[in-house]
Amino acid sequence: MENEISEKKSSLMMPGSILAAGFIIALAVLYVSARGDVNGGVVDNSRDSATVAVATSKILSPRDSDIVLGNPSALVTVIEYSDFQCPFCGKFFHTTLVEFKENYVKTGQTKFIYRDFAFLGQESLDAASAAKCAGDQGKFWDYHDYLFSHQSGENQGNFSIANLKKFAGELKLNGDEFSACLDGKKYEDAVKQSTTEGVSLGVTGTPTVFINGEKLVGAQPFSALQSLIDAALK
Repeated sequence: MENEISEKKSSLMMPGSILAAGFIIALAVLYVSARGDVNGGVVDNSRDSATVAVATSKILSPRDSDIVLGNPSALVTVIEYSDFQCPFCGKFFHTTLVEFKENYVKTGQTKFIYRDFAFLGQESLDAASAAKCAGDQGKFWDYHDYLFSHQSGENQGNFSIANLKKFAGELKLNGDEFSACLDGKKYEDAVKQSTTEGVSLGVTGTPTVFINGEKLVGAQPFSALQSLIDAALK
């Protein structure tokens, strides 16, 4: 059920007026990596398994830049790699995550971390950057929820810069600060880096969730997530 990168070849051919040159390169790396090729130093199959394991463990460890939902000291960490434009991510948000938050986050048993895998186009990159700008004002999760609740097609203008600023206003953010952050592309490199890291972990589509390192791919039902969490809690 995942939103496969291989099904999005056409997004790699979008004109330069829509995608910045650097992001086109990043998308090309994603597509090649999803096919299992080795390019750009993103995926290096020549590394021994121990080195790969260490690198993977480091990426999947909570970091200072992460915005954590729930108990920061929880023994189980759930990390989602997602794209704000992805319809399957939207389904996951409205169904599985609702039950997950109620049963595991609110009870303090797990912590939840959202990371960007912005591969569907410029509006994905801009939306991810905007959410991080909202985070500067303590409203990351409010903005995160707003974006998933207002999906409307991919790269159709719904997540245009003008609309992203409008959303910030509706959430009562400081407009000047938000605009300076978004227009200045403060978090664009961070979003691209997160996406590239996802590729190195074997992410090929969204949503992809890691439960203490165990990978779950696609808009899976709550029961699938629950099974892995319960096993990790034992």
